[in-house]
Amino acid sequence: MSVFVEMFFFTFVVFCVLIDVIMEKALLLLKNFFGYDSFRTGQAELIKAILQGSDCLGIMPTGSGKSICYQIPALVLGGTTLVISPLISLMKDQVDNLNEMGISATFINSSLSSHDYMQTIENASLGMYNIIYVAPERFNSDLFLRLLSSIHIPLIAIDEAHCVSQWGHDFRPSYTEIASMIAKLEVRPIVAAFTATATKPVAKDIISCLHLVKPFTLTTGFDRKNLSFQVVHSKNKMYDLTTYLKKFSGHSGIIYCSTRKNVDLLYQELSKLGFSVSKYHAGMEDSEKRTSQNNFVYDKTTLMIATNAFGMGIDKSNVRFVIHFNMPKDLESYYQEAGRAGRDGLSSECILLFSRSDIVTNQFIISQGTPEIDRSIDYKKLNDMIDYCNTDQCLRRYILEYFGEIPKFQICHNCSNCNSDIEETDITVDAKKIMSCIKRMGSRYGTNLVTDVLKGSKSSKIQSLGFDTLSTYGILKEYSKDSIKELISFLMAQGYIICIGKQYPVLVLDAKANNVLFGTKTITMKRKIEKEASTKETSFSNLPFDSTLFEHLRTLRKKLAFINHVPPFVVFSDATLTQMATLYPTTKDDLLAISGVGSVKFERYGKEFMDCISTYLQEKEI
Repeated sequence: MSVFVEMFFFTFVVFCVLIDVIMEKALLLLKNFFGYDSFRTGQAELIKAILQGSDCLGIMPTGSGKSICYQIPALVLGGTTLVISPLISLMKDQVDNLNEMGISATFINSSLSSHDYMQTIENASLGMYNIIYVAPERFNSDLFLRLLSSIHIPLIAIDEAHCVSQWGHDFRPSYTEIASMIAKLEVRPIVAAFTATATKPVAKDIISCLHLVKPFTLTTGFDRKNLSFQVVHSKNKMYDLTTYLKKFSGHSGIIYCSTRKNVDLLYQELSKLGFSVSKYHAGMEDSEKRTSQNNFVYDKTTLMIATNAFGMGIDKSNVRFVIHFNMPKDLESYYQEAGRAGRDGLSSECILLFSRSDIVTNQFIISQGTPEIDRSIDYKKLNDMIDYCNTDQCLRRYILEYFGEIPKFQICHNCSNCNSDIEETDITVDAKKIMSCIKRMGSRYGTNLVTDVLKGSKSSKIQSLGFDTLSTYGILKEYSKDSIKELISFLMAQGYIICIGKQYPVLVLDAKANNVLFGTKTITMKRKIEKEASTKETSFSNLPFDSTLFEHLRTLRKKLAFINHVPPFVVFSDATLTQMATLYPTTKDDLLAISGVGSVKFERYGKEFMDCISTYLQEKEI
């Protein structure tokens, strides 16, 4: 063995021993300051990489302890670690927690008075802080830049690093200045970037935009097993919301709205109903926001109604549920916001109340965005969000696959789709009608006009275009417009229909649609799609049905629903019971002739309902 090899081997052994010693010190600091006996998944690997001098990118879900990954190295490395963070509320919470634990930390942002700012700068120049939190906009200050050149900065940590990427869900132009600021420093520090939500393109963009040097990259996985996901296609959001709030009575929860106006209206309505609520949005005064946030964090109020301005960095572990009153404009935002539930690891619920009006609201929000940002990215993300709301596949799997993680399961047993008791319905015929209509219209029109043709609208536009002469005109007239749009959205979510275009999107067929139109491919849907009553069906409601029998049937339905753990309407609708109370079906053929009674439901419930009707007829001697 040559002298060079021996020296290399000796140096390597010494280095490994030193790293082991340093990691032992890191573990001791974790126990002494934070009170934990061991690191969580991914923390030790990222801390070790930083202490070895490597740039890092850590992609870790909300609640996984990203902050410890730079706070522990800050204590080991000495000097002053700089943490770049986008929100004032995050800085204050983190600094308060660190100082409470005995770690010297401060923040520099616009909330400081001139006197406090100068005092903080002076203290920092004397090396009094282990960690300083700053917003990226602070790099425009000459005084702050002079401070950086005068102190030892071994590490710069960039929180919410997705903000640097135009592919990210919260792009901030100020984040693009970080790399040039770091390049001006006389000695380049270690640079560590962290985010909870980053797809592969975003992760690649973070590395490029921040000029990370051969970074150690770690993704700990996006799955939050303790969270239950649910999408509700809501026709009355206020009713659905108050129903869930009564279910969660006494527990802390966040209700997200897409606009300030919705926050204010919801705050007023829920306050009138006696719920314990706070509110938070960017239009409020700073003092109002602080009071509202503190009331919620310290359990003085149980509910926080907010826009997406609230939540980033809010370390409240006992949030048992997050309800989105409106659909967010992208999955990154949704998963980050929903992830504020269950940070303590206990079971928590994430519920999204979806309606088609949410799509219009988000399209408007995107159209009003910053002109220099490529909005096509935002429209693409919005379409992915809409597909999430319309899929009948596992919601958890959909989220994980979106972030590039392939789960080992097909069914998670912890989302509304996997746990649904609604039977799968074959919609192949209706799907063919919709696809054929799109083709016959030349694949040049959007959802609204395609829906009008399928519904058989007599509008002047349809007549002027000659679409009232198409074979598909009025072919789905038995459905409401909302139901037709829901079918179209489902086919889009399944990839049979593609929405192309930004401002004026049009529907076109994917190649896989040919397997349905010209092949043997069938499409099933695990969702209840209501048809509008036809003239014949409407006549049943006009007939004098037997109200006494109807009540007997309702009682039986409620009993069967309870036994099978399903909502009563899933057994049979009121319209179906009305027909039974009109026609008195007591045989299989008669019951199957009732609208809403299929073969599967007949096998499951038919005997009980026929027996109920027969007994009633015998008692009444009808």
